[in-house]
Amino acid sequence: MRVSVIGAGLGGLCLAQGLRGAGIEAKVFERDAEITARFQGYRLMLNPVGFDALRGCLPRRWHPLLDAVVGDAHGERLILDPRLNRIGELEPGRDAIVVDRDVLRHLLLTGLTVHTGAALTGYDVLADGRVEARFAGRDPAVADLLVGADGVNSAVRSVLSPRTIPTDTGVRFVIGRTPLTEQFTGLSRAFGSKIAGDGVSLLLGAMRFRTPPREAAEALAPEVTLPDIHDYVRWAMILPPNGSLGTETPQEAALSRMPGWHPDLCALIEQSDPDNSTLLSIRVVEPGQRWTPGPVTLLGDAIHATSPTGGNGANTALRDADLLRRALTTTPTLVDAVDDYERHMFDYGAEAVRLSLGALPAYTPQNQQ
Repeated sequence: MRVSVIGAGLGGLCLAQGLRGAGIEAKVFERDAEITARFQGYRLMLNPVGFDALRGCLPRRWHPLLDAVVGDAHGERLILDPRLNRIGELEPGRDAIVVDRDVLRHLLLTGLTVHTGAALTGYDVLADGRVEARFAGRDPAVADLLVGADGVNSAVRSVLSPRTIPTDTGVRFVIGRTPLTEQFTGLSRAFGSKIAGDGVSLLLGAMRFRTPPREAAEALAPEVTLPDIHDYVRWAMILPPNGSLGTETPQEAALSRMPGWHPDLCALIEQSDPDNSTLLSIRVVEPGQRWTPGPVTLLGDAIHATSPTGGNGANTALRDADLLRRALTTTPTLVDAVDDYERHMFDYGAEAVRLSLGALPAYTPQNQQ
């Protein structure tokens, strides 16, 4: 069996690793000119289901490395004012492991065949049941299964399920990353909490590696090259509805909304890494009516993009990857395997979107609720 995976995000790469471990040929096609072309530097929270799915797709020899480069989620989950005074509480957090997205992506890329600069323009199901994927400026690729893991703007979905389109929630946020120095250890009660300002909310999360990633790879899996990154604070400021940066940088946009805030919070933004700061929008994709199962399917944000406030986007994509891997390696026919995968994925994917939207108001500024 040959599988073409469109998109080199976490879900697509996780699937490719799982298939590779099962002896199934999987090639990944990424539209970006380079793997590092876009912003990747923020932490993710993996729940037990997502973490187990990830481990299920990785070679066992890498499990010690994975365990070494993650961190533990903790925090009081409070609502604080801009001077860090407690004014309320969020819902209790769930058990989770934190992981840096860029570190995880480099681990998942190891040993895979990834074609960059491969923008999908369409596909055709051939007479023999295989799928020919077409790309701009490169030769087509033929496989037994085509998997669209190409995100919210999925080119595969636009053909397979053209009525399934993203919905813009109107919520915008600035995200950034700042080295976790001794100066910011005093902000620990704000990690996992919401800081409620005038028309904005600031969310902080600490990424503390059990072992620095590059050091861990050199010791535990020399064939893996991981980024040379150290502990940091991930911050995200949710802006007023349909907010924009204008001509400001992400840091300037955040700081302009923080007059009178605690000096450590202002310093956190001032000292952030400009290469890992950007403005993002929150869009969701809700699974619609199922298509007839066949040699083309979707995975991750391509079919069930969630709001990040639900903490389940990456978890659901990794769950997809492991479920599809297991279906393809245990079900007698490809169509039956895809059918079994899609039946389950549509159910929990729709639930993940619903839960993420339900959690959104708790994190947005008061005047957005």
